Amino acid sequence: MKKLIPIFAILLGWAAAAWAAPPGPLTTLRQIHALSNGEGNRGYPVAFEATVTYSRTDENILFAQDEDVAVFVLIAADAKLLLPGDRVQIKGKTSGSFNPIVIPDSITVLHHGALPRAVPATFEQLIKAQYDCRLVSVRGMVRSADVRSAGNGSSRRGQLQMVTESGPVEVNLDTDDANVLSTLLDTEVEITGASAGKFDDKMQLTGTVLYVPSMANVKILARPGKSPWSVSITPLDKIFLAYNKHDLTPRVRVQGVITYYQPGLAIVLQDGSKSLWIETNSMQPLRIGDRAEAIGFTEERYRFLSLVDAEVLDSHVFTPIVPRPSTWKQLANWSANQPDGHSIDLVSIEGTVAAEVREDVQDEYVLVSDGRLFTAIYHHPPATGAIPPIMMIPLGTKIRVTGICTRSVTRSVNPGYEVAFDILLRDFDDITVVAKPSMLNIRNLVLLVVLLLVIVALVGGWGWKLERKVRRQTAASAALERQRSRILVDINGSRPLAEILEKIVGMVSLRLEGAPCWCELADGTTVGNCPPEPRSLEIVRVKIDARSGPALGALLAAFGPQSPPAAHRTEALADGVRLAALAIETRRLYSDLRHRSEFDLLTEIPNRFAMEKRMDILIEEARQNSGIFGLIYIDLDQFKPINDRYGHHIGDLYLQEVAVRMKRQLRGGDMLARLGGDEFAALVSVVRSRADVEEAAHRLERCFDTPFAVEEHSLWGEASIGIALYPEDGLTKDSLLNAADAAMYEVKNSRR
Repeated sequence: MKKLIPIFAILLGWAAAAWAAPPGPLTTLRQIHALSNGEGNRGYPVAFEATVTYSRTDENILFAQDEDVAVFVLIAADAKLLLPGDRVQIKGKTSGSFNPIVIPDSITVLHHGALPRAVPATFEQLIKAQYDCRLVSVRGMVRSADVRSAGNGSSRRGQLQMVTESGPVEVNLDTDDANVLSTLLDTEVEITGASAGKFDDKMQLTGTVLYVPSMANVKILARPGKSPWSVSITPLDKIFLAYNKHDLTPRVRVQGVITYYQPGLAIVLQDGSKSLWIETNSMQPLRIGDRAEAIGFTEERYRFLSLVDAEVLDSHVFTPIVPRPSTWKQLANWSANQPDGHSIDLVSIEGTVAAEVREDVQDEYVLVSDGRLFTAIYHHPPATGAIPPIMMIPLGTKIRVTGICTRSVTRSVNPGYEVAFDILLRDFDDITVVAKPSMLNIRNLVLLVVLLLVIVALVGGWGWKLERKVRRQTAASAALERQRSRILVDINGSRPLAEILEKIVGMVSLRLEGAPCWCELADGTTVGNCPPEPRSLEIVRVKIDARSGPALGALLAAFGPQSPPAAHRTEALADGVRLAALAIETRRLYSDLRHRSEFDLLTEIPNRFAMEKRMDILIEEARQNSGIFGLIYIDLDQFKPINDRYGHHIGDLYLQEVAVRMKRQLRGGDMLARLGGDEFAALVSVVRSRADVEEAAHRLERCFDTPFAVEEHSLWGEASIGIALYPEDGLTKDSLLNAADAAMYEVKNSRR
């Protein structure tokens, strides 16, 4: 019997080794789909055939499907762009994600064929990921339609918000034609695309999205009875009268340990690595560290899960969560591709105190960690009396703060980027001093000066009064100077204009002893603290003049009977006006210069500079991938007679109409540019042969088959078109332009 035991152990070892060893290459999508995420993370080799349903290199996206099974393939940014319907062979390995995905080593195009049949899908099926990565068709009404930057910001694409019977679906559509997208508002559509999910930084599903390659995948079912812009004007204070929402979201129940509680606002429950922000009106006493349950309704806000209208039940069982020690980089990183985010988690982080701010509702400590800033915030508890004193910490002190990690900017979250965050403190016990500041610092020097002034004050009452006055003025001036410096840094940075103006009016209000102050921009936008009954106060209005042209707006302040002296008012408002003018004109100048450098101001399409920059990119990509692309040169015939007969105004309108027609004949990844005068060019980025470029050129030529309605005139146009193919007709952008130009002139001369 004893001899059998070692043999049995050896057999168990062999079985375990066989189970742990990776299998041979997985050759079907069904085998990959059957893996769990844990198995997918083992990096099993794959070698399978499938059909491409969607591909976009600048966002590393590829969806491949075979029969009724699909998978997401994480392609490289420099990968060759594939077209829907391409039959490909993919070799690589698996990786874990929301479901197992594939990281390819090679992708080989076998042939081009038909797409798989799109399965009709409902919101419930999509949000439950029943058709993850598959080609589906969804019916709904278009709620919004816009064009936004995609990938690394070098390209643009359409984004639709579609409302279905049960919930919203986001649609990412490969077109940047804002005019066509705007016609879809309030339209009932059936959209076909690859189904995917939207995730937070813990890979928790927060929504659903369709990836759609072209407008051909958008089927119009019913146009709206009237234009959305034809509805009657609603007063700004009456818009809620139009509110109508039918919400069938069921109540859900969760449990975890209370890690944060702000009575009347929210609590946070945490269970292991999962945590949830819960909005509640409850004022009942709850103990942090107790295990509790909550019931409420699911809501997603900017890719963050939350529970709203919640009720909480405290079990009074104390099982506190140990905060996770973290670095600035760990807390700032946001990625939907890795389930290791820290949003709403209980964490601790060390930093050096750079500033302290006391506000009516909260105290803020600005800390520096690894050379980067973050803010620790303590919300004052609800009380009827005076707010508690702030916990004063000498500047330069190294402290450890414990609290809830929250994102301070939620609308601009991009996976893989660093996002600013705040730490929500529960009480002052969440602050621990790690190291006191050095004795040689500005604070101690100020204290030394104060001590000397106190000694001088002992000489007489006048000296004592003078010392107090100097201290008040010095502190106020230092605070204002720090605030002004931060505003100047923001003006030269990337802060939104509204946020900078909020800080400016806040600074002016502080200088005016808390007087309400606000800014009215020329476009009607109001920023700041406009009092509800301004008529009972004295209103001082100072224009914000531009360097040239009309005023940019005005800075206003309201004063009661006890107001600062007129000279002090004038100085504070003038300082605010200077900063506001600098902020507004800096933002406008940057936006205008960038637009002028890359777009033709008459037709609002890319100019020669933008086209040549795009050609450099296409040439480099083609060199690396042995690819080809086409260039089409367009010269308008008979344009000079139109200018001579009808005038330059009609000629300009004619050019605008020509640009609109030609742009609609190109695909989402192609580019139309105006080279100057009546000359245009089109870059056709994804082609297989010269025939593809000739087909695009033929579509452009057909733009002139019907007359152009320009004001009261009907103008017939014609164009001479020449094409060039990389690398067949040239290896540089100059040689390609010359080849296309020569081909165009050959066509033009043949018509004479």
